[in-house]
Amino acid sequence: MIIQSKELEQRAIEQVAELMCVAARTAPKGRGTDNLVTMVVKGRTKDQIAEEMKKIAQSSGAQFFERDAKCLEKTPMVILLGQKVKPLGVSPCGYCGYANCKENTEKSGQCAISIGDLGIAIGSAVGVAAQHHIDNRIMFSVGRAALNLAIFEEDVEIAYGIPLSVSGKSPFFDRT
Repeated sequence: MIIQSKELEQRAIEQVAELMCVAARTAPKGRGTDNLVTMVVKGRTKDQIAEEMKKIAQSSGAQFFERDAKCLEKTPMVILLGQKVKPLGVSPCGYCGYANCKENTEKSGQCAISIGDLGIAIGSAVGVAAQHHIDNRIMFSVGRAALNLAIFEEDVEIAYGIPLSVSGKSPFFDRT
């Protein structure tokens, strides 16, 4: 039996994507509260995200959305990590700019610790990709497009995407 490189690489990238989601899930979280949502997106849904990114570039003038969309089109899949941002009741804190979590909630603020948890989860996920030599890049633009398309079924307010690639040259560098 012979397994060609293309099939091997596809299987490997899918396994690493799963491991990245596990690493994100097990990353430390404030007060042990898990508000993280993870998913792997490929195929038509991934293409819809790239299309939305191009629309955002057109409507906003933020051309990095177009550049990032071109990168996404060169990849087989993307990890989406989103956070349901809820005040965690850490006292004293005030990192959100409000006196306490009650004031934060009353004024529809964003909990800085909850948002920080997303950053730690992202770092854990890309660490796994790096350990397995999977090219990747953290992209705000992918997360914004996914939120616009309501891909997350849960109450996710902040999201990032991490496109993954296995190729002779990373599509995430020399971007213009």
